[in-house]
Order: sequence, then C-alpha cells, then structure tokens
Amino acid sequence: MAKAAFRLTMPARRTSAVVFASPHSGSEYPAEFLAAARLDEQAIRSSEDAFVDRLFACAPEAGAPLIAAEAPRAYVDLNRAAEELDPALIEGLRRVNPNPRIASGLGVIPRVVAGGRPIYHGRIPLAEAEARLANVWHPYHAALGRLVDEAQHSFGQAILIDCHSMPHEALESLGPRGIRKPDVVIGDRFGASAAPGLVAEIEAAFARAGLRCARNMPFAGAYVAQAYGRPARRRHAVQIEIDRALYMDEASIAPRPDFESFRDLIGGVVADIAALGRADPLPMAAE
Repeated sequence: MAKAAFRLTMPARRTSAVVFASPHSGSEYPAEFLAAARLDEQAIRSSEDAFVDRLFACAPEAGAPLIAAEAPRAYVDLNRAAEELDPALIEGLRRVNPNPRIASGLGVIPRVVAGGRPIYHGRIPLAEAEARLANVWHPYHAALGRLVDEAQHSFGQAILIDCHSMPHEALESLGPRGIRKPDVVIGDRFGASAAPGLVAEIEAAFARAGLRCARNMPFAGAYVAQAYGRPARRRHAVQIEIDRALYMDEASIAPRPDFESFRDLIGGVVADIAALGRADPLPMAAE
C-alpha cells in the first residue's frame, strides 16, 4: 500500500496525558483491493467508522494528539491483534488458536463486512496478509505505542481514548422498543482497562453534553483496550462508541446536515476529556 497507513496530528504544545485514536475511520481503499472484492464501493464501507476522525479533529487544539487510520478497516483491522489471522481466508496459515472474532470473519484481515457479507471471491495468499500487517498494522501500533509512552513519561500517566462509531441497529438489543437507547457506549473491559474514577469522569463529560451513556454493553473494548489498558501502571484505555445515526446517514454514508453542530458538541467533550489529562495522575493500584 503506497499511501500512509495513518495520519498523526500533534498539538502545537502537548499539555495533556490524553491520546485520541481513531483506528476504523480510514477510507483510503487501494484500487487493487477494490478490484478484487466482490462488494461494490458502497457496501465495502459498511464496517467503516466514517467521519469519526472529523468528530475528534479538535483534539490537538485541546493539547492532545490525534492518530487516525488512513487504511480502511476492511483492509486491516487495527483493533485486532496481529496474530488474529483467519485460516478460512488466508492460504498457507499454520495452525491458529481460534476465537469468536476469527470464526465470525472479523480477524485482523477481515473476511466479511457488517452483516456478514463476504469481501472476497476466494482466499488470499499469506504473503498478502503479511504485507498488510507490515505496511499498516505495525506502523500504526508503533506510533500509538510511542504516543502512550510519551504521555506517561511527560505527565505521569497515559489516557488512551479509542474512538469508534456503532450502527444504530446495534442498540436495538438494549431494552424494549420505545425506551431511549444510549447515544454513547463507554468500554473499559468491565474495569480492566481503566480506573473507575476516570471512566466516571469521561461519562460525566458526555452527560454534560446531553448524551446518554451506557457501559460495556454491547461493546466493552477489543484489542486496543486490552493491549494498552494497564490502570495499575497508570495507563488507561477507554473505548468510545458513538451512535452513527446522530451525525450521519448510515445508508448513504454521508454526514447529516447538522453534522457540524454535532461535531462542535463532541468538541466540548474532547476538551473536557483532555482536561482530565492535566490533573494529577491517579494513584497506582496493585495488579
């Protein structure tokens, strides 16, 4: 893949321990990838967290870096471990440890997009999968790891906010019809990836903006939260999922007419979260 795997925007002066990341908003689809896919250009974007990078684009103004994928999720999923390779998709794989994500086609090289629709006509060579990891996955996580390390070195803690969006229909399972569903789902892997007090403050920031929050259901956090969240070492990772229907037309993958207003609303939340990274580090806890 010739283009950059990610875009990193740094603040003029880094004043917060917070790092904002958008691993699924990439929309640079390689021509050869699209040519080999069985889906059209619209359908293949259904797993994309479209425009999430734009929602959080003000992070550098609040003193925090923003790293955003350029490569799309359908090409490489940056919220999966590099080892989560799918033998049903990739030729020449040695034995792998299966897990539900791989079994459902949602490994690090996805076999399907939203709704379980297959991306490919057949299997792809192992060399192709390894090239994608080398060109996209490893550079992104090397950069993200540096940002987290720098935050902890400079501020005594690191707070990683992993920014995502969720299909509106994913919320239908959360209670009976007619009951207001959450606008935002905050994932901390049920307390394993971030300190409870910090998560409460993040939830309060969304609540002040008038957004209703839920915790860990139906999204508790995946690889990024698991790999980077070490609250006992003052490394916190929180996954944020925002209902796509609040800012985009999901069918056409286009911003709503009031997108800019919603982006400004999220901008206030971003500023509040960045301010948490200027507070004294949370006390370390026993592992």
